[in-house]
Amino acid sequence: MSALADTRNAPVLQAAGLQKRFGSVVAASDMSLEVGHGERVSLIGSNGAGKTTFVNMITGYIRPDAGSIALDGRAITGMTPRAITHLGVARSFQIPQLCAGLTVLDNMLVATACHGRSLSFLRPAHRADAIERAEALLKRFGLAAQSGRRVSELPGGVRKLLDIAMALTEQPRLLLLDEPTSGVSVEEKFPMMDTVMQALEEEAMTVLFVEHDMDIVERYASRVVAFYSGRIIADAAPADALANEEVRRYVTGTLR
Repeated sequence: MSALADTRNAPVLQAAGLQKRFGSVVAASDMSLEVGHGERVSLIGSNGAGKTTFVNMITGYIRPDAGSIALDGRAITGMTPRAITHLGVARSFQIPQLCAGLTVLDNMLVATACHGRSLSFLRPAHRADAIERAEALLKRFGLAAQSGRRVSELPGGVRKLLDIAMALTEQPRLLLLDEPTSGVSVEEKFPMMDTVMQALEEEAMTVLFVEHDMDIVERYASRVVAFYSGRIIADAAPADALANEEVRRYVTGTLR
């Protein structure tokens, strides 16, 4: 088997035995998870269940007390968020991290600069290329017509799309979305997620998304990982995970 085949068969993300305490609170208890190439994995659980702690450990914002994390077989445990980003992990946040006073295009250029190792897009020789790449991403997310508008003028769903588009400026291999439909109107959430998933079809990347809306989970996830009290209680296809007795009792509240 070739080295390329070995890389493709290895998990994109491998977390083993992750432990994390905050004083007497157990935020992560022996969390282990492998995620393969191209998977669309939804992380579910009530507030405080451990989802955000898990994502923060994966992205370097929190260092686990014990356990290991690997990206494509390379150990990333304890690395800084910036170093992990450069290795191919991108993240969007529940509250979009945008510059409200700048235009949509300028936000994309700022993201390009932050993800790069220098402000190369400010140089005349590099600016045209940065703009071209930014405009191509905006087109994929249906935002080309908004490029000259200030972010402060945009509705919630459009801001979410822009935040996710900005996360793709470094062409990540693993994308983590923190509650992508939070704060988005009922009318916007399905069209927004349709746009996101269609845009991601053009990228060879794996997606993990934290979500509380089970309609979104059922429609867009190929796999569901459920958290409760700092541990993983289910890891299966959506229908099987949502039918799990512990998930119904502690996550969806459908078992009394």
